[in-house]
Amino acid sequence: MDLPTASRRLVLGGGLALLAISPARATPEAMRAAMQGFAGGAEPRPGRVRLEMPTLVENGNAVPTTVIVDSPMTAADHVVEIALFNERNPLPDIARFTLGPRCGQAWVSTRIRLGDTQSVHALARMNDGSVWSASAELIVTLPACIEG
Repeated sequence: MDLPTASRRLVLGGGLALLAISPARATPEAMRAAMQGFAGGAEPRPGRVRLEMPTLVENGNAVPTTVIVDSPMTAADHVVEIALFNERNPLPDIARFTLGPRCGQAWVSTRIRLGDTQSVHALARMNDGSVWSASAELIVTLPACIEG
C-alpha cells in the first residue's frame, strides 16, 4: 500500500469514527444564529405569531405544525416570510414559507421531523421589516433524525 492510499484511509477512518462519536445536531447557539440571519438585524418581538404544536409528541417523524400570523394581508401590512427553527435537529432551519398580500391569510400548516425533546421557534417577517415570534417546548418520546 502506498502512502497516499494509506493517508486517505486514515483520514476516512478518522472521519467516520468522529461521526460515530458525535451525532449530527444543531445547538441552541446555531439556532440563534440562524434566527438572527432570518431576522436580518431586526429584533424578533413576541406576539402576532401563534405556533400550534402538540406538547407531547409520541413519534418525531411527523409532528403537525401550524403557524398563524395576525395580519390583515393587505398591500400595506402583510407577512413576507414565515420560518421555523429548532435547536436539536441536524440543521436548525426547518422550513421557510414565502407569502404576499394576495395570500388572504397568513397561515401555514405542515408536518416536521424532530430529533429529540426541544424548543421550536416560528418567526414571521413583515413587509415593514419587523419580525415577530412564537415558540413551543415539545417532549418527543420516539425521536426522528437519528442516524444508526
